[in-house]
Parts: sequence; C-alpha cells; structure tokens
Amino acid sequence: MTHFLLWSKSRRLRKADLPVKGQQPWHSQLWSIDSVSLFRVQVAAASGHTVVLVDQTEDILAKSKKSIEENLRKMSKKKFAENPKAGDEFVEKTLSSISTCTDAASVVHSTDLVVEAIVENLKVKNELFQRLDKFAAEHTIFASNTSSLQITSIANATTRQDRFAGLHFFNPVPLMKLVEVIKTPMTSQKTFESLVDFSKALGKHPVSCKDTPGFIVNRLLVPYLIEAIRMHERGDASKEDIDTAMKLGAGYPMGPFELLDYVGLDTTKFILDGWHEMDAKNPLFQPSTSLNKLVAEKKLGKKTGEGYYKYK
Repeated sequence: MTHFLLWSKSRRLRKADLPVKGQQPWHSQLWSIDSVSLFRVQVAAASGHTVVLVDQTEDILAKSKKSIEENLRKMSKKKFAENPKAGDEFVEKTLSSISTCTDAASVVHSTDLVVEAIVENLKVKNELFQRLDKFAAEHTIFASNTSSLQITSIANATTRQDRFAGLHFFNPVPLMKLVEVIKTPMTSQKTFESLVDFSKALGKHPVSCKDTPGFIVNRLLVPYLIEAIRMHERGDASKEDIDTAMKLGAGYPMGPFELLDYVGLDTTKFILDGWHEMDAKNPLFQPSTSLNKLVAEKKLGKKTGEGYYKYK
C-alpha cells in the first residue's frame, strides 16, 4: 500500500513564502490506510490544515475517512465532555478540511511540503520521489518519515537535496508530542527551519538530529531491545524478570520484550537488518538468533497472537 503526505497552500508560493510560525497553515494530502498515517491526517486537519487524502481506490479512501471520523468522535467526547455541541462542531470542521483524491500527480504541483510514509524500502521510496520530483514546484520541500533508512540515500534520488529532510513522527501521533527533524549535509537551513516551524504548528515538540541510522530514539531504543534479547539468549535472566527489572528499576512503562511484541518483531528485525547491511562490523547491529526464528515462524508479537509472549 502506498501512502504519502503532502501539505500545500491554496495559492502558488515562492521560496520566500514558505510558512513560518504564525502564518496561515499549509494544506495537506496523504496516500494511506495505515493507522499512523491516518493519525497524521487527523492531527494536520485538527490543527487547521486542509488535507487531501490520496490513495489507490475510492473504496480505500472512503474507509480511511470513516476511520478518521471515528477517531475524531472518540477524541471529541473526551475533549468536549461538558459541551457536546462544541465537540460536534470540532469534528465537522475537521472533516470539512479533509478531501480525497486518487491522482497524486494532479495535486503535487501546488504542494509546499511532501511527507512520505510508504514501505521501508529504499528502491520504492526513490521511485516515488523521482516521480514526484518531476511534477512538484521548485519551492516544494520533500521529507521522509522513515525510521530506519538514511535520508541522504532517499534525497539523492531527487534534484532538490537542499529541500529534502527527515520528519519522523511517533505512534500514536495524536498523543506523542515528539517529531525528529533530520538534517542531511545538503539540507538548507531554510528547509530545516520550515520543518521545525511546521512541527510546532501541529502542536508537536521537534528535536534535531543528523542523518545517523535510527536518528535519536530508534538508535538508542533498538540496541537496548536487542541487548535484552541477547541477555535472554545467554540465559542471564528470564524475559519476565528482564521486563520486571526495567519497569520497576528504570521506571519504564513497558519491559523490552513487551515493547518488542507491541512494536512487531518483524519491524525490529527489518530495522536491525538494514543497519547491519550498512555497518556489518558494528556489534550493536548484529542479528539475533531468537528474533530471526520467531519472525520466520510468523510469530510477530501481539498482532499475530504470539511473539516472545503468547496473547489470547
């Protein structure tokens, strides 16, 4: 499934017109049916941006918009508990900011910002950006929401390396305040500042990081998770005791094995394999025998009913 996010204004802009804090919001477009990407649409629309949801078929788009409406109504019941009428108005206003489309090329030409969130495959991402690069306006900024691939490798597929950066959101997007803004050696300061301001306009807290594998959060988190697996593989401690120790001793809300199952073992393996391919000698990036075995057996965590733990 292809999904990407585009923000555009209703008028044609020059580079000097890129929005900064306090200016009118950008419009948005997205290809997606996955929950993380739909949450981005929801957050963008709820914060005053006009969103165009783009996907392959009208049926997918209808289901996507229905999912967004359901999420908005749940949120409005809590946010407007004492004023249901205001909640209904909030939902209707947000939904009115979301339209749908199946032809990306017909809308990308007037876009200021493209945020890609498709499958973590460099070739597929490069093909998408090469195509969009032909239709997008000169001033348009491209950004990737990748959590594991190098931004520079994706940017090199385009002719706008100075207008290319990383913009990594966290799930669930409506609740998680963090956005990692990734600046490559070619990213201009103007592009970086525009993305920081855009993140703040969404109500997020942006942090900056160079184009290093995993950026900040995943670069620290994935090796921690893998080291927990290695402790268990060596027989140093049981997975249950490791989880308990990190929750009670470090104050973490979830233990590493609980988190691995929640994220998806295939996702963690995919990230680790990609890093290992980039730097095979790095001891932090070495493959895990038990992780590989569980993924091969399709035991991917909570989503399949079994991972390191079994779920009813």
